[in-house]
Amino acid sequence: MSQTKTTTKRRSWESIKRARGASDERRRGYRAAREAFELAEQVRAARERLGMTQAQLAERIGSTQPAIARLEAGGVTPSLSTLRRIASALSLELVVELRSRRAAA
Repeated sequence: MSQTKTTTKRRSWESIKRARGASDERRRGYRAAREAFELAEQVRAARERLGMTQAQLAERIGSTQPAIARLEAGGVTPSLSTLRRIASALSLELVVELRSRRAAA
């Protein structure tokens, strides 16, 4: 019995992106992911500046280390209440503001 190997040419990432288009829903998804990532980076950087572990931050805010890891990975968007507890635990001021939208880049 002979085996025949078939090879399919793979599409480039650029061709896939072009085929998908740039829907408003996709833009909102990318924006939300970017915002979660930026917030996560701020929390991680502040925690590390204080020499605090994820477990220590979790204990201070009444959470768990895996929850902090998910937040710092940008995998979840924390509630305003959670952000207040994190800000307090990291000796930071939480600033939430609404701004007019910038033109799409």
